[in-house]
Amino acid sequence: MTATTGPADSAERPQALTIAQLAELAGVSTATVSKVVNGKSTVAPETRMLVEDLIRRHGYRRQKKRASAAPLIDLVFHELEGEYPMEIIKGVERVAQEHRLAVVLSELQGRHVPGRGWIEDVLSRRPTGVIAVFSGPTQTQRAQLATRDIPLVLVDPTGDPGHQVPSVGAGNWSGGLSATRHLLDLGHRRIAIITGPAHALSGRARLDGHRAALDAAGVPIHPELIAEGDFNIDDGLEHARRLLALPDPPTAIFASNDAQAVGVYQAAGEAGLRIPRDLSVVGFDDLPMARWLVPSLTTIRQPLAEMAAEAATMLISLAQGEPLPRKRLELSTDLVVRRSTAPPR
Repeated sequence: MTATTGPADSAERPQALTIAQLAELAGVSTATVSKVVNGKSTVAPETRMLVEDLIRRHGYRRQKKRASAAPLIDLVFHELEGEYPMEIIKGVERVAQEHRLAVVLSELQGRHVPGRGWIEDVLSRRPTGVIAVFSGPTQTQRAQLATRDIPLVLVDPTGDPGHQVPSVGAGNWSGGLSATRHLLDLGHRRIAIITGPAHALSGRARLDGHRAALDAAGVPIHPELIAEGDFNIDDGLEHARRLLALPDPPTAIFASNDAQAVGVYQAAGEAGLRIPRDLSVVGFDDLPMARWLVPSLTTIRQPLAEMAAEAATMLISLAQGEPLPRKRLELSTDLVVRRSTAPPR
């Protein structure tokens, strides 16, 4: 009996194209298409854009299965500085070792979006997957990874990752709420905050939690007590100097990460203030240094190593073709009270 093709079959999406078919459509050699597919840099930009556009529109069908992926995880940071990256690396390494995978580190020199050189390197390595920390590939780069079946997971994304890209974050809003509530419970009413950069989703969420705590307590929000920082020691120092020089200075400062809190300690020392007698300070992250500051830092614990381990586990599941139970995972944050906070004088 001969099977017939119905109307529904003719409406199916065309099958993804092979390298030879892509080459024919683009009017270039199969070697050129192969170079684009594998991230080689020796292709003219116009030709590369043409081939990438064809891959996005039609899809790319490999002649071999993805078993040829290299046994490594590409871990990309916007910068490798301080203790934050080390906690992430520890978490990824723990899972990678269990699965006999190596970890390759990339740094974007402070940028939050990788350049073309980065994506070319990744495509040529053909890793098991990519984990981007406090950064994220462009839509075009995400499409390039997707068409090569290279899974991507974001950790602490700077913006809304959307529904297509899996991500792992922390309870930033609840952390900001807890930090400010702690200071309010101690009796503080002039509470300043040094935020993260405006483009960072985590920083905005911590600020929103801070505002929610003040609003719930009936404490006015004073614009002069909000300083936009960049999650580093220098801006913590600079903004704390300004805040402490106000005619009516704050009695407490909530720094949106532990690095900024270090800057606040320095500014307090310069102003002849003692922590917590004259100024209470709360940080965010609970990096190892928080325990060794003098006095030890009250902070919000963000489980960075656990976040990284979860991201690596998600990545490996995707690489093995397993569906994820959920694409957006948020781990809880906790207030860790130490010796940098006390009632105001």
